[in-house]
Amino acid sequence: MAPKAQKSPKGQRKGKKKTKQQSLVSEEEEPMNMESMGHPEIYPLVLTAKTQEIFNCRIDEDMTDEQTYKLIKKEDILADLQNRAAVSDFHPVKKIVLEYPGEELLLVYDKDFKYGLNFYLIGTEEGKENFLKAPEIPEEQEDLKEHVPEDVYIYKPPVSKPWISLGSEKEIEEESVQESKKRVTYMISRKRSQFGAPVTFRDQNASSVKDAYIECTSYPDKSYTLTQVEKDIGLQVIAEVKDTSTQTRWAFPRNATTQYYPREFSEEEKNVLVESKSLAEFFSTVSTSVEIALQQNEIMNTFTDDWRSLAEEESTFGDKTDTHLKEYQSFTDLHNTMEKMITCVSWHPTIYGLIVVSVAVRLSYEERVQNSSRLLLQPSLILFWSFSDPIHPQLMLESPDDIFCFEFCPSDPNIIAGGCINGQIILWDITAHAERIENIKTGGSRSKKATLKPMFLLEPDSNKEIMYVRHCAVSSIENGHRKVITDIHWLPDSFEINRMGSVFENRSGINCQLITCSADCTICFWDIRPQKPTVTSAATATTTSTTNTNPQQPPAEKKKEESIEIPFDVPSTFLHLDLSWKPLSRIKLSKGETSLDHCPTKLSLGEDPALCKIQGTSSIHVLLRDKMLSQMKLLKAAEINPYQNLEGGMANMLKPIEDFRTKFFVGTEEGEVIYTDWKMERDSETGRLMAKKPVNLYTVHDGAVHTVQRSPFFNDIILTVGGWNVAIWKEEVLTGPLLQTCCAPKRYTAGHWSLTRPGVFYIGREDGYVDIWDLLEKTHEPAQSQSICITMITYIKPWTFSSKQQFIAIADYYGTLHILEIPWTLSHPSTNEVSSVNYYFEREVKHLEYVQQRKEIREEEKKAMAMEMIKKKAAILSPAPGKSKPHRDLLALKREHHGMILRNGVMRQNLKQKSPSAHAGKRAKGRNWLFLSLPVCPCLLAPGVLELCDRVLARGCG
Repeated sequence: MAPKAQKSPKGQRKGKKKTKQQSLVSEEEEPMNMESMGHPEIYPLVLTAKTQEIFNCRIDEDMTDEQTYKLIKKEDILADLQNRAAVSDFHPVKKIVLEYPGEELLLVYDKDFKYGLNFYLIGTEEGKENFLKAPEIPEEQEDLKEHVPEDVYIYKPPVSKPWISLGSEKEIEEESVQESKKRVTYMISRKRSQFGAPVTFRDQNASSVKDAYIECTSYPDKSYTLTQVEKDIGLQVIAEVKDTSTQTRWAFPRNATTQYYPREFSEEEKNVLVESKSLAEFFSTVSTSVEIALQQNEIMNTFTDDWRSLAEEESTFGDKTDTHLKEYQSFTDLHNTMEKMITCVSWHPTIYGLIVVSVAVRLSYEERVQNSSRLLLQPSLILFWSFSDPIHPQLMLESPDDIFCFEFCPSDPNIIAGGCINGQIILWDITAHAERIENIKTGGSRSKKATLKPMFLLEPDSNKEIMYVRHCAVSSIENGHRKVITDIHWLPDSFEINRMGSVFENRSGINCQLITCSADCTICFWDIRPQKPTVTSAATATTTSTTNTNPQQPPAEKKKEESIEIPFDVPSTFLHLDLSWKPLSRIKLSKGETSLDHCPTKLSLGEDPALCKIQGTSSIHVLLRDKMLSQMKLLKAAEINPYQNLEGGMANMLKPIEDFRTKFFVGTEEGEVIYTDWKMERDSETGRLMAKKPVNLYTVHDGAVHTVQRSPFFNDIILTVGGWNVAIWKEEVLTGPLLQTCCAPKRYTAGHWSLTRPGVFYIGREDGYVDIWDLLEKTHEPAQSQSICITMITYIKPWTFSSKQQFIAIADYYGTLHILEIPWTLSHPSTNEVSSVNYYFEREVKHLEYVQQRKEIREEEKKAMAMEMIKKKAAILSPAPGKSKPHRDLLALKREHHGMILRNGVMRQNLKQKSPSAHAGKRAKGRNWLFLSLPVCPCLLAPGVLELCDRVLARGCG
């Protein structure tokens, strides 16, 4: 092969320069545009982040969905081309920029990459003006465009055409079967006389009759053979399809009425119809089917949705993990609850996600006395917690001493009443802070809880100073309770009582009276209304200053009294009660013969307003709650406070309520459950008002009673928790509890009914466990137990957030409030759970009645057996004729058979002391025979029998 000619290096360099010049000219001459898409003035570009920063057209900052274009000066683009040359992103459109007649070019952000790149440049003035001055479509035309229908499809029926043969009929003829041989013809004949003859069939043995059967065996016939032809045939069977359509004629609707009279048969027609055979046949035909249908309707409901019922039943039997309480949130005040325990918990009645707790120092009475000076410096508070902030309390209520119980007023949730450890009652009015706590953002779901931030990232609103609220009234310490108040309740707004305990109607329609119980063995009723006509504070001050004529009082004290003013942050709602509030009436639960009294710890009235209006979930409870909320909104809109201008109760002008149940349940410190009456009666000897004796007293619990609560579903069912067991009672059933549990492994400290399931209640223990009882599942032990904390549980309070979410608040001895979410199985009742639980209670009542009847029958049987035995003894020990004194003794024995009871142990002891010996005489044998006859009924024997037997045997009576 001939060698290739080598080019000179100079020629190579010249060739390279030529190729570079040609490529530059091609790039400059052919910029990419959208002429193929009908937009020759648009030139797509790719602008890097550096170029976007130079020309201030950064994506998502300068160029957004609202601002999609930017005018760039031609000079800036040429300067960029000069500085960065071919590196510039505008180099592909350099020629367009140079030839552009205007001073500013339009750069547009192509978010959707309509033209392939992220930006495009408009290279003509006309295109720029068309883009910037796009015609605005009026709103009317836009609405018309929305209502313009799309292309309407018009149906065109098919047109029949003549059939054109393409050779398919030949294939059909070839595939069809055609007869190739002649058919065989058979002729069968019979005599004419045999036509129409009767035919009889009978069974017979074919082998016993000659020519009864002929066996036709198969054999190969060579003259007649068949050849099998295989064919592939496909068949498709379809129904005959027919298209039909109809159109109803539309008419203009109009209202029309008509009136007609029923057509009635005459008496003759009625008689004819009744006696007709067709009617009787009709009744006989349909009577059976009608009876079967009626029986089926009685047996079951034919309109029941079986699928829905099946789904409900499945929902009640979930997995085991679905039955456990789930930790939702916990609240601990690190600054104010050190060495304090939670004594009472209550959810706010109208604001969801707001919970209120009271705290007290964890000290005994002796320790309180020793550390009294230190305790005076520590504030006694009631804390308002919100789901939105688990660290900072939203509000704090101050009190003179530790609060052990409190309750919201059902008529106005801004009014709160609490009981102190020193026996005083405190009243707070938080109306001025109601708007602040209502605006708190509460989190009611998991998604909202996930948005909570750490303390250092909280918003400024949550880091502001906590609001302290002072009490507006406190009861008189001299005339109130002497010891700690253990329970407090508002009386319902439907009635009020007087000093005698008589019930009258409440015309004001708001809750004005309280009931409290204390460890000083008293139960007090309180009225927040002034007992005398109210006067202003200034008038009161002037009156006291003018009427005080005591010469011993120094003038300095007078000036001090006149200078007392109400702090500006304390409302004057209950100013007339401050330091002068006395109980309306006082009840002592006497133990009867002794001078001691019962010490009440908890009580439950016949109608609990908080239970009815706030906690219940039935339709009646929901209506009452909605009514309460609507009343609160109306009062807030009208800016009216019903407790601002209270008038004193006038029992002499009110109408008494007859047949009102004034009995209530009380739990004591000794574990007793008392059913008593609050009505007072006058002592016949002294004439003083005294409390009635308790109707019934039961010693069921082996420790102090911590809970006495009525069921939200059955107002006559009461739950009591105390000591190591739990009891359920029914009002007016005086024989005993319906259910009494066995001793628990640890002492019970708190309890509460479920708000949505009538057969479920929660019990807290001193080891931090919660026992969940389900009466429909087990009645002898808890359905399950769950550990909540490591210390004693002090209070339990459930709450319904919505129909799908429920919470339960559990407080412990260390001051931590645990919020747990109740699972589906414990919050949603089954279909007939209310009726099932009610049937269980009725069955237990019948069982108690049966046991009581059996006790009475056994007592009567024992008395009858004792009478019969005495008669037998009298007959055996009857004296001989002439000896009248033993006879008189035996008659006295008959008269004294109802006197005393001799125990079996006494008889056995006498039998051992005076047992017969081998050398004993007739008298010892008689005594032994007498005692051997006693085991028939060794429990009952009248007094004097042994002495009489000794006298009879001493005289020689056999």
